[in-house]
Amino acid sequence: MSSVLYDAQGPRAKRRNVLFTAVFLVALVALLWWVYQALDEKGQLDWAKWKMFFTSGEPWSTYIWPGLQNTLKAAALAMVIALPLGAVLGIARLSDHAWVRIPVGIVVEFFRSIPVLVLMIFGLALFAEYTNVSSDDRPLYAVVTGLVLYNAAVLAEIVRAGILALPKSQSEGAMAIGLRKGQSMRLILLPQAVTAMLPAIVSQLVVILKDTALGGAVLTFPELLASANTMSAYYGANIIASFTVIAVLFIALNFSLTSFASWLERRLRRAKKSSGAVLKADDAGVAGTSATGGGGAA
Repeated sequence: MSSVLYDAQGPRAKRRNVLFTAVFLVALVALLWWVYQALDEKGQLDWAKWKMFFTSGEPWSTYIWPGLQNTLKAAALAMVIALPLGAVLGIARLSDHAWVRIPVGIVVEFFRSIPVLVLMIFGLALFAEYTNVSSDDRPLYAVVTGLVLYNAAVLAEIVRAGILALPKSQSEGAMAIGLRKGQSMRLILLPQAVTAMLPAIVSQLVVILKDTALGGAVLTFPELLASANTMSAYYGANIIASFTVIAVLFIALNFSLTSFASWLERRLRRAKKSSGAVLKADDAGVAGTSATGGGGAA
């Protein structure tokens, strides 16, 4: 059965795809077996190196839980600030006024071009030199500053692209009924663009969550990944087991975030479908007849 996007596969193509799938699965199983054998030979799978995470609460209460709290705190602050700031910058880039559009475009391109780690290091030096922020709080402030500056610029481009992707007839229709540009953006364009932008926005939020680990690696910010190094250095935990536990926690956090976003996207799409009036062919014919009759009577 053919589609608009592709032609139906023939018998040869189906056999080739089955062969490629089988080869890939065999290669994947072989790779996993090689990893298992290598870890087993080095004694990395011994229960003694893993049992502390299942039989003792000390690694969780002393290291992992505080690191998880700091990770969530930094990510939440960055998301709360970067999302509205990115939306404002993205809308400003679409302004009809050059004195607004050009400076905002320069700011967005500037911060989008700088690595987020450089922004974090710059933020740490800035807070240390020109503010009274305590040395204990500076890493958190620097991590949030770097994440906000970089991701707000990226989110601004996502917002701008999402609005520009809408049919031009939407803005023209809003102008035809007398809406100003601000009203058209707020009432017509943004509500429609949100659903299309949501997957890209969620992907950037996942990037924010993961990039908090840069603060732990360079700025001594005690986040989740840094807790693995601390456990290995001071608690005697196996480093592979520690990083495996941290990786599972990051996967769980990101999966929860993307699952919530998928649910929200489905809900928004259902709301749009249920609120839209559908005009059937019979109704259109009745409407056309009524309009013609009304015109004749007039």
